[in-house]
Amino acid sequence: MQMRAHRPLIMGRRGAVASNHPVATQAGLDVLRGGGNAADAAVAVALTLGVVEPHMSGLGGDGFYHVWDASQRRGRVFNGCGAASAGATAEAYRARGGIPLFGPLSVSAPGMLAGLGLMHKSCGERKWRGLFGPAVEAARDGFAVTHHLRKFADAQRARLPEGSRAAAIFLPDGEPPRLGDLLVQEALAATLEALSGGADFAALLAPGAAAADVPISHADLAAMLAEELAPISVPYRRFVVAQTPPNSTGFTVLQMLRILERHDLAALGWGSAALIHLMVEAKKRAFLDRETWGGDPRGMEVPMEMLLSEARAAEHAAAIDPTRAADLPLKPTPGTGDTTYFCIVDPAGNAVSAIQSLNSPFGSGVIAGDTGVLLNNRMSYWHLEPGHANTLIPGRRVRHTMNAPMILRDGRPWCVLGTPGADNQVQINTQAIVGLCDFGMDPQQVAEAPRWTSSQYGQPANWPHEGDDVLTMEQGLAAAAPALQAMGHNIKIVPPLEGPCSLELIRLLENGVRMAASDPRRDGWAGAF
Repeated sequence: MQMRAHRPLIMGRRGAVASNHPVATQAGLDVLRGGGNAADAAVAVALTLGVVEPHMSGLGGDGFYHVWDASQRRGRVFNGCGAASAGATAEAYRARGGIPLFGPLSVSAPGMLAGLGLMHKSCGERKWRGLFGPAVEAARDGFAVTHHLRKFADAQRARLPEGSRAAAIFLPDGEPPRLGDLLVQEALAATLEALSGGADFAALLAPGAAAADVPISHADLAAMLAEELAPISVPYRRFVVAQTPPNSTGFTVLQMLRILERHDLAALGWGSAALIHLMVEAKKRAFLDRETWGGDPRGMEVPMEMLLSEARAAEHAAAIDPTRAADLPLKPTPGTGDTTYFCIVDPAGNAVSAIQSLNSPFGSGVIAGDTGVLLNNRMSYWHLEPGHANTLIPGRRVRHTMNAPMILRDGRPWCVLGTPGADNQVQINTQAIVGLCDFGMDPQQVAEAPRWTSSQYGQPANWPHEGDDVLTMEQGLAAAAPALQAMGHNIKIVPPLEGPCSLELIRLLENGVRMAASDPRRDGWAGAF
């Protein structure tokens, strides 16, 4: 499909990295050029993103790392998600009036480092210590502040209160750093150096958490163990789409694709009202299942075979009215999240689809003492009503909107892709997969294509999970708005490239060429060699 893209499509014959910051992308490329594999490069990229994109991810957050192991010809998912502390109960938070969106009570035990460690132990080749260099350098010597970092810091003043450790770094003198200023994080650099030498993360973080009045104990942190899981997948057209399993809600993408596969999407036309309507209605029904079954499988049975079955897809598809928008609230009565994504392909054909997050921009806004580690606000993702699939229970993992897809063809990766963006992630990932597989777009065209996102009452991930019933579309889709309004959709138009999310993609051609693409909506950058 012919569609103009403003950024060039980056191509190389051996390796490629696409991430949400140029410094992190360069860190990954350097590891690959130095002989490291995709898992090694993923560690370097992940740690560096936690420094240069501090509002999105870091040691105080969580992550999912979806690896294609070329030697074993199989996918492997490393779940680096922390759990609610032993003292965190739904009853206690209800008594306080709910779950705060930031501050000490919004923090859960972080799992990102454990996830990276298990992935590296299982799949890496380079020494652990040697992968920390770019992150340490960026923290110790500073990195140049971008427009987007300034924008997020300005928008999150309430989360970065005057006099706090976080405000001293991200709002010096009460204002965001100037464009091009060097943002230095000396305490974080020291922590990274200690971890590179094998220091115990729980022992480092626990005193800082206590000093910041965060109710997470050394025992809570020490209990954080990463887990290796098998990917889940469904066939789609000539491909197989693999995803991260629960507590990720990657299954929602797979459900949407199973519904959509029953239709000739190319015949509807990219950007048409008919296509957008069909995709939005498929999304609404998949989100109903997400609300019923999305939770920690260690504490509940998730009927994945049923959810991804042809019968379930047929049931959902039959309920879609092609002429009318359905009113499908996720609860009877009527937040935003931020994350970072990256992907890597190495010369041997190993691939990593990775996503990590603090949850909201700057997470809890709390830095753990003198560690320099900015902590997440992942507690706000829990529900408090009894009986919900995602009800807060101590020791359980919260339901995550994070998901890290991979498209396979003929038994090996065909495209690695993903995006941050809370509830919008699965929607944008689905649109990207349709653009690639049904419309033949190249990765950069997909990254820049105008996008839509749908919300339902009760949908937003952060407590109190209220929301609205709005279909938000970028200006490039505005021609479809009158027809969609006539179908009953409540339309909101935003300017070009002002929609949510930040896609990064790497497409693998049969001749070995890697096509890498990045999204101009944030600081994304792709590189290949």
